[in-house]
Amino acid sequence: MHDDFVQLPKVLIVNDNASTLLALSSVLTDPSESPKYDVFTVLSGEEALREVLKHDFAVILLDVSMPGMDGFETAEAIRSHPRSALVPIIFVTAYYGDELNRIKGYQKGAADYLFAPIIPQIVQAKVAIFVELHEKSLELERKTAALEYINSDLRIQRLQDLERVNTTLNHEVLERRLAEQRATELATRDTLTGLFNRRSLLERLQHSISRAARRKEGLALMFLDLDKFKEINDTFGHEAGDELLKKVAKQLNAAVRESDMVARLGGDEFVILLEGFSDANDVIKVAKKIINANVEPHMIGGHLIKTSTTIGISFYPQDGDTGEVLLKNADVAMYHAKQQERGSIQFFHEELNAYERQRIQFENEVQHALENNEFELYYQPKINIASGKATGVEALLYWHHPRLGLIGPNEFLSQAAHSGQALRIGEWVILAACAQAQRWQEGDKPFELPIAVNVDISQLQPELFKTISTALDKHRVQPSCLQLEVTESMVVRDLTKVASVFHEVSEGGIGIAIDGFGASFSSLAVLKTLPISILKIDPCFMRTSGQDTSNKDTSGQDSLGQEKNSTSALAVFPEDPSLISALLAMARALGLGVVAVGVETEQQFETLKALGCDEYQGIFFSEPLQAGALVERLQRKKASKLSGITATAF
Repeated sequence: MHDDFVQLPKVLIVNDNASTLLALSSVLTDPSESPKYDVFTVLSGEEALREVLKHDFAVILLDVSMPGMDGFETAEAIRSHPRSALVPIIFVTAYYGDELNRIKGYQKGAADYLFAPIIPQIVQAKVAIFVELHEKSLELERKTAALEYINSDLRIQRLQDLERVNTTLNHEVLERRLAEQRATELATRDTLTGLFNRRSLLERLQHSISRAARRKEGLALMFLDLDKFKEINDTFGHEAGDELLKKVAKQLNAAVRESDMVARLGGDEFVILLEGFSDANDVIKVAKKIINANVEPHMIGGHLIKTSTTIGISFYPQDGDTGEVLLKNADVAMYHAKQQERGSIQFFHEELNAYERQRIQFENEVQHALENNEFELYYQPKINIASGKATGVEALLYWHHPRLGLIGPNEFLSQAAHSGQALRIGEWVILAACAQAQRWQEGDKPFELPIAVNVDISQLQPELFKTISTALDKHRVQPSCLQLEVTESMVVRDLTKVASVFHEVSEGGIGIAIDGFGASFSSLAVLKTLPISILKIDPCFMRTSGQDTSNKDTSGQDSLGQEKNSTSALAVFPEDPSLISALLAMARALGLGVVAVGVETEQQFETLKALGCDEYQGIFFSEPLQAGALVERLQRKKASKLSGITATAF
């Protein structure tokens, strides 16, 4: 406490909860700064009444819900005493939506309301305003008393002074209100884009749902995600990424009505709340408008940066009756839209929700498999047609599933690619292939077995070579012991990304093969730009009419379970030697070796031999085998001087 000459303004906090009382007191007191006012705390309305009889308070923060004498009764008693009749009272309550209680509070003399959870900046700003008013009021009282002793000839001067004081006071009150407004914006707005944040969105969404329920109207929630935003950040820097987010925010505001709400959840995720629409087609029009607005590239920092927007949409009431559920379901719809086609629109429905549950279950099972060594590589030989010697093998990933038993790659790896698990499984395969190369090299009869790992497009990132190098170092094998295989369809899909990764991998001493060649119509010009050494002809050229290969792991799917031949157009010419001859000629023109995949019959083998194909692979020689059984098979076939092993990653 302070003596009368340096006495500070007083603030009273009334709350029956000791922890809340301590929290509010801590918000209003900063030990590192000189105190601007004294804070008094009491636990009940009765104690509050005793304090107001002893002290003059600048403002009282009063809890609405208290046992015994509640906030309304306490406020009425404080107002009834002349000493405290004009003290401002700020009610503190957790019931934001209780309009009747709020009206009752104002009737009992409330000057303002604070709603839990309390935002410190807002509490401090509100209290500061009333303390300032109290100080100015006391200052005016002192000056008024002093002016009473001044000669009447000074009346005009006194009025002028009073007017200046009032003007200053009004100006300071206005500044305090602006400060409070800024504090509120900091708590409810995204600092980068100025859009509403997640908290504001959920509050508005809950009110909108209540209003829509009363009016029996619908509302829509759009969940938006910018495509390839991480790559933009990595390539052009975070400043360019931030500038892109601000430009997109302006586009979104321009695409919707003033009554609609645009929010940023964080990163490159945005949400739009649409109310009062008459038809779902209206929502589609807005979504298409947003997507079309983002088609043209953005000029940022002297660079043309191109992105696209993928949108998931949920509707009230059919897709959820709470803000959290609607937001989650719109996110699920956006995720599936991105899986199908970037820059597209997807509505949520229960089937998507079921699919999401299956995806989560699959992720858990994959995690369990990685932790409990349920995965195993099987190997299928690659044979030189002229000499009959084994030059390598293709390894397929099998899963010893605790519930389903041994399952092949076609049964689970396509799901891995679509669920985002291909990267984790691919890293495991790289490690497993390097470990097997080490075992072969350090065995009783050492082998030099280069291993080519078939990678998924999700692995074609700048970090791929580091991942491979770490695996090679761990198992003490040379880069020449490892090769990569990438399907032709992946190369065609994103040549720029593939080329940069390929060059780094090739410069590190790792060979590269193009798998599924001939299925995606890649041009000679494309192939000439890549540091590749082997082309593997797609199995569709080996199939005979009516042949059923659906249950074979070598039926034309890579180890991710994805179709290597993205089109069946070439399969209408089964075993047509002219097609294979043309592919061989193309490969020879590029100076590349050729492996025919999916060879199952002697007729196919003889055709390839007559055409001069380098190597073949298929069940005509051997089905996929475990590592030990593979060595025994090769020894029985009397194959010698193995020059390479192909380990398909998936």
